[in-house]
Amino acid sequence: MHYDVFNGDADGIIALLQLRLNEPKESVLVTGVKRDIKLVSQVVSKIAKQNDHGDVSSVTVLDVSMEKNLPALNALLDDNIDVFYCDHHRTGDIPSSNHLDTLINTASECCTSLLINQKLKGRYVAWAIAAAFGDNLKTVATRLAATNGFDEAQTTFLEELGTLINYNGYGSSLSDLHFTPAELYRILYQYPNPLDLLADKNSVFYRLRAAYQNDYQQLSNLVPIYESDVARVFELPGETWARRISGVFGNDIVNQDPARAQAVLTKNQGGDSYTVSLRAPLSNRVGADEICSSFETGGGRKAAAGINQLNEMDKMNFISLIESFYSNLDGDVDS
Repeated sequence: MHYDVFNGDADGIIALLQLRLNEPKESVLVTGVKRDIKLVSQVVSKIAKQNDHGDVSSVTVLDVSMEKNLPALNALLDDNIDVFYCDHHRTGDIPSSNHLDTLINTASECCTSLLINQKLKGRYVAWAIAAAFGDNLKTVATRLAATNGFDEAQTTFLEELGTLINYNGYGSSLSDLHFTPAELYRILYQYPNPLDLLADKNSVFYRLRAAYQNDYQQLSNLVPIYESDVARVFELPGETWARRISGVFGNDIVNQDPARAQAVLTKNQGGDSYTVSLRAPLSNRVGADEICSSFETGGGRKAAAGINQLNEMDKMNFISLIESFYSNLDGDVDS
């Protein structure tokens, strides 16, 4: 039995989509909302419940931080289970094992789907472009689209598609989402060419577009709770629509204001903590992972990171860290 473990955002879903369109394989899908990243432990738990790993032949892990999954990954390797691990987040110390095959690049202008696109020599490049747009790698995605002959209208569609798939992954639980990531993956698998989603007026693309527009209109009067020369911070209420829109909103505001860091704090249920999305300035895409990883439930990558539970009492400390970090950068543009 094979397990496919993947992040529930655009990058994770589309990375798996490319792999399985290229090599169809019966597998158990293990995924969750975007912030549910300790997914490898779910495979280990399933093995433990069975009290026998004999029916687990291999595992593919896509777009989840190895650093956050090292104990579970080591458990699989200790059981002599073959693992292919492809990602662009912080890794920690990569295990040395004959059972581990890695494809990892933590550069700020890279994502998992772009790595899979390289591995497959561009066979499903339209999907990879959509994923790159979903991960807010607009320059890379636009360049890749132009290189592969996509016109302006096609490129604009792929950007919107990637954004919508990414939007669907945000929420505190699966009940917040319009489609579970596993369900959305299965639907999209029916479209080897993503441009066919545009032609099909009943496709999931149009359903997500309507939902996204409905959520986004809630932001019309939003203003920052903190603003300086180097950063802006916005706060969203603990509502379902806010949890869904938070990540894509973070991408939008950094695209509109690329010289400053942007943070979105969304109230968690209970009201005494926040879920945080942090975007480094587009002019210097570094540091988001360092800042967020300094908090217990934080992590991510250089350009974009987050914290699952930022206590109310730590809010000003978090803002001070952003201000200090980006005020003290030497101005070198990360490449």
